[in-house]
Amino acid sequence: SSGINAEYGVNNNTTETEIRKLIGKALKGTLTPQQQNFIREEINKNPKMIYHIGLTPIKLPALVENNCKIALEVLLHLSQSNQLTEYFTVLVNMELSVHSMEVMNELLGRVVLPPEYIHHYITKCISHCENCKDRLIQHRFVRLVCVFLSSLIRNNVIDVKDLFIEVQAFCIDFSRIREAAGLFRLLKQMDTEITT
Repeated sequence: SSGINAEYGVNNNTTETEIRKLIGKALKGTLTPQQQNFIREEINKNPKMIYHIGLTPIKLPALVENNCKIALEVLLHLSQSNQLTEYFTVLVNMELSVHSMEVMNELLGRVVLPPEYIHHYITKCISHCENCKDRLIQHRFVRLVCVFLSSLIRNNVIDVKDLFIEVQAFCIDFSRIREAAGLFRLLKQMDTEITT
């Protein structure tokens, strides 16, 4: 067993076992800041450890909801792997939440992802807002989605032309919400810059 772990660059079985136990806890509830820092430090010291800590794509939503900073750390390390697509597919298709949007926003700021995933996620965000029955929750998500989209546009993560009509319609539907009006102005400004 130690030969296999040494081959994968895992120097300390005890640390890996501890990380594995903490990841198990992280799927069920929020870890303490010390536990979160310990996991992040150990993963940064030994990035290959992420392949041996029992986290599979199907478990990602639970990690995102309970410990989004750890989920982000794992995804960033997986960004160099051929497994990222599986994890990213799960992330894009999981139920929309503040945590999933936070992870997606951070991830998109640091990793280049295929545009079709980003477009799918944006469409899903818009659809979630449109279909939300509770007005308070709907308005909260509209504000979050507008801030998210504004960030993507300002940081040139997405090409506005690809989603212009869909995002513009979303802004018009929710124009009474300040952030949607702001996003609409940003779209118009970008559209003017593109056409001039």
